Amino acid sequence: MKRLTAAMVMALVGCDAPGPEFRDTPATRIHIGKSSFDIRVKGTRAEAIRLNTEYAPRLAAVAPRGVYAIEKVSGCRVRRIEGDAAVMRAWLDCGGRLEPLPRAFEFECSIDVVYESFADLTCEPI
Repeated sequence: MKRLTAAMVMALVGCDAPGPEFRDTPATRIHIGKSSFDIRVKGTRAEAIRLNTEYAPRLAAVAPRGVYAIEKVSGCRVRRIEGDAAVMRAWLDCGGRLEPLPRAFEFECSIDVVYESFADLTCEPI
């Protein structure tokens, strides 16, 4: 029984654990639509960990919100993204800057107007 309990605790602890590259990087929490992410930015790389549960998520469904979250927090454009619906890693284009802009620790965002494949995003630090 002790082994089962220890395994369950370790599995839960790893739910929001960053990858090795972002281990010592503080997270910024951001809420976009129905998704919540912890974003960690280090240099021109970023990691987005989705915190909420969603029924049968696919990367294609979650990635647009993840990209918006990373861009809002970092102040840089996402050049490339990989991963899955739970953890996304991005390469950033910061317009020649080696470091992203300074950031707040938590944002609340809303999607205002949705076009065919684009949306207006409004974010406020909280």
